[in-house]
Amino acid sequence: MSGEALSAIAREEVSCRACPRLVAWREGCAAQPPRRFRGESYWASPVPGFGDPRARLLIVGLAPAAHGGNRTGRVFTGDSSGDFLFAALHRSGFASQALSVSRKDGLALRGAFIAAAVRCAPPDNRPTPAEFERCRPFLVREMEALPRLAAILALGELAWRASLAALRDAGRAIPRPLPRFSHGARVLVAAGVVLHGSYHVSRQNTNTGRLTPAMLDGVLMRICRELG
Repeated sequence: MSGEALSAIAREEVSCRACPRLVAWREGCAAQPPRRFRGESYWASPVPGFGDPRARLLIVGLAPAAHGGNRTGRVFTGDSSGDFLFAALHRSGFASQALSVSRKDGLALRGAFIAAAVRCAPPDNRPTPAEFERCRPFLVREMEALPRLAAILALGELAWRASLAALRDAGRAIPRPLPRFSHGARVLVAAGVVLHGSYHVSRQNTNTGRLTPAMLDGVLMRICRELG
């Protein structure tokens, strides 16, 4: 049933037009792509979560990239952030291959499900508080549809906050005061669910060395050990 529930959520996500600013931005980016993507057919809709319905690990990002997920229709697919993330997921055994360029490239996740806190590409990669709030029910429902969920990896502070808010809305008891984000943070946030933190896999972090492959590998391998 979890696979059917996740598919139903995805269908609702793709048809959502609740945030006028995001609708205008995602469609505008598709109408005027950079030269390297001219001639491509853009997804230009909300980007649903994807992965293994039996996942024990949920990975939460911020939002699709304007010319990554907004173009390909799959979160972290077709951009440098995804290249960095999927290479690490492949090394840790969660992904069947190290590179993802399209929804039909054969990549499969094993034991993991990936979603974004906000499902549409936002201007300046920064959703508003109201946009986070309107989109949160999708993340809540995905959490509820993953019956084996035991770990959440939040990529960046905004995804950390969004994950805590979604857990709260899902009826899970979360610590007070709210745990603070840091790279490598680890906290038991609800019965049987551990929240892990990593710096986001953005180029701003990976190109400057703030986040290295070894740093992300360390977080993922710790998750693997704990999940058994």
